[in-house]
Amino acid sequence: MQVTPQRPKITVSADGKGIVSGAGGLLVAETLRVTGLSSGLSQGLGRWRAARAVHDPGKIVADLAVAVALGGDCLADIAVLRAEPELYGPVASDPVVSRMIAALAADLPRALRAVRAARAAARQRAWAAAGDTAPGAHGAQVTVDIDATIVTSCSEKENAAPTWKKTYGHYPLAAFADHGPAGSGEPLAIMLRPGNAGSNTAADHIEATKLALAQLPRPLRRRVLIRTDSGGGTHDFLAWLARPGRGLDYSVGMTVTEDIQQAILAIPARAWTPACDADGQVRDGAWVAEITGMLDLSSWPAGMRVIVRKERPHPGAQLRFTDIDGHRFTCFATSTKGGQLAGLELRHRRRARCEDRIRCAKDTGLRNLPLQGYPQNQIWCEIVALAGELLAWMAMLALTGTSRRWEPKRLRLRLFSAAGRLARGGRRLRLRLARRWPWNLLITTAISRLQTLPSG
Repeated sequence: MQVTPQRPKITVSADGKGIVSGAGGLLVAETLRVTGLSSGLSQGLGRWRAARAVHDPGKIVADLAVAVALGGDCLADIAVLRAEPELYGPVASDPVVSRMIAALAADLPRALRAVRAARAAARQRAWAAAGDTAPGAHGAQVTVDIDATIVTSCSEKENAAPTWKKTYGHYPLAAFADHGPAGSGEPLAIMLRPGNAGSNTAADHIEATKLALAQLPRPLRRRVLIRTDSGGGTHDFLAWLARPGRGLDYSVGMTVTEDIQQAILAIPARAWTPACDADGQVRDGAWVAEITGMLDLSSWPAGMRVIVRKERPHPGAQLRFTDIDGHRFTCFATSTKGGQLAGLELRHRRRARCEDRIRCAKDTGLRNLPLQGYPQNQIWCEIVALAGELLAWMAMLALTGTSRRWEPKRLRLRLFSAAGRLARGGRRLRLRLARRWPWNLLITTAISRLQTLPSG
């Protein structure tokens, strides 16, 4: 008979010294230093520092962003940083943090401008330090994806309302800079809106685009591709994007209307060309065609093209009333003049990565709005954006290969949760990670990369 060895009983005590929980959080702290985000917030939020105050407002907001990046979802989770002063410095108490958020919310427009200015300056430093791996490198376009998502809330929260999905809460509109297939992406703007906000409100899409463009380094603001789903396919929004002198390109989903259906039925069989899969290879069972000349586009911006995709539905997929002859059709509009149809369609379909960015944002503080007032939750959305940016910048500056695409949950499990011990000697402080942690080399290499970069 084989005897299964039993694990010995473990006695627990809370008297360890020099032990650091979540030692991998040093990666986020170093990213904060390299990008100069903390100092930028301190300068911008200096007017909200009370007389004889011990804690700097910018440091408080930066600490909240780090706590959210490490997995926190409320103000009280800043206690994770307070427990490790050797890594994060002195951290304000919960009452001080609450009063600071209330003070910023009471002067919301000015506070938002200060935080967003610090974010834009830090982004410019982060992208400059990243060099070839940054968005817009080598003259490439910066792709900005805009989409909305529902955040459920209880009825007591200010401006919570019924949503179009029969839920209750808020309906923020977000814009993300896409890092391409080799990376992830970073939030540029998170606009908090009531739950009953429209999905295709042109004014909101215009405002989100303005906020996103203001976050980009100035030389890149005229090399931008705006991508949205059909919520952005409105006359007013496309007219704003296509205004002469604005220098924006767009790829926007369009609703399949009756006119578009009639044009699809009139497409000759020879006009359909094979579509591409995610790797750029020909995809079996999918085709694309252009119907620009078959539609009356006089009320739309000049130069707009309409491209249709036809594909066989996946097995088990339910057909919609807009599906024709057993095929599923989708279409989008673009201002790009050249390029192969399959390439343009693949570029637009990669907008689906925005759904991944939204999922990451919800894993980084956006799943629930923790505060009562609407202005306070708007400040919280800025903190969520800061946390998402820190994670994206850390990956862009310190990680390589597949780890650059790791989402927040995986980063927290493999990197941030690593335990360590602080050792002092020779006037130096040394962080010794757990010897058997599988990702030790990745963590130490990433921290070394960040520490070689100058402070922002």
